[in-house]
Order: sequence, then C-alpha cells, then structure tokens
Amino acid sequence: QVQLVESGGGLVQSGGSLRLSCTASRSISRFDRMGWYRQAPGKQRELVAAVTSGGSTSYADSVKGRFTISRDIANNIVSLQMSSLNAEDTAVYYCNSRIVVNVEGATREYWGQGTQVTVSP
Repeated sequence: QVQLVESGGGLVQSGGSLRLSCTASRSISRFDRMGWYRQAPGKQRELVAAVTSGGSTSYADSVKGRFTISRDIANNIVSLQMSSLNAEDTAVYYCNSRIVVNVEGATREYWGQGTQVTVSP
C-alpha cells in the first residue's frame, strides 16, 4: 500500500501562484508515473501534469506555460508549481501515482486525499 499526502492548497487571488506538494510513503523512483489531477464541481477529473520515471513531463493544454511539475526523489516528493492562476483553475487537486505490477504491463494506481485550490477573481 502507498500513501500519498498532498499539501499546499488554499485561497489565492487571480494571477497569483501556489505550490502543491505530494509526499509518498515509498520511493517515487519505483513509480512508472506520478501526476496531478484536478476535479472542479460538476466536472470530470482531469490530468493536469505528469512526470514519468524517466523524467519526461506532460501537461494539459490549459496549464502549459503556467504549471510546472517536478520531483525530489531523495525525499519522495512530487510538486506542482502553479502560476498565473485564474478562476478556471479552482478545483480539488489530487496526487496520483502509477506503478507497473507485472510483465504484461498491468498497472496499479494510488491517490491522495486531495487539496482544495480556490482562485478568487
């Protein structure tokens, strides 16, 4: 079992910045991919940013150029630096980790409890 604990959410004004952190209970170097998802009220959960075990990153079009995902492997932390925030970024943000569990490529995913990010106009 893996525990993921998020921190760093809160209330920020439009145009401001926040940094989210996700601390894992085991070495993140073992995960195939780690990412941040978000879910706004009435909307589906969406992938915001991800980083693979090889260090490749990917972003949703809506956050490209504004959000940056990074890893601190020594401390088992994945962070999401968010800047130029706007009201559309308001959501609960979830940390996610994915690990390959067999040679066929089956995966298992783990989720954090979520942290609220609210951007005021």
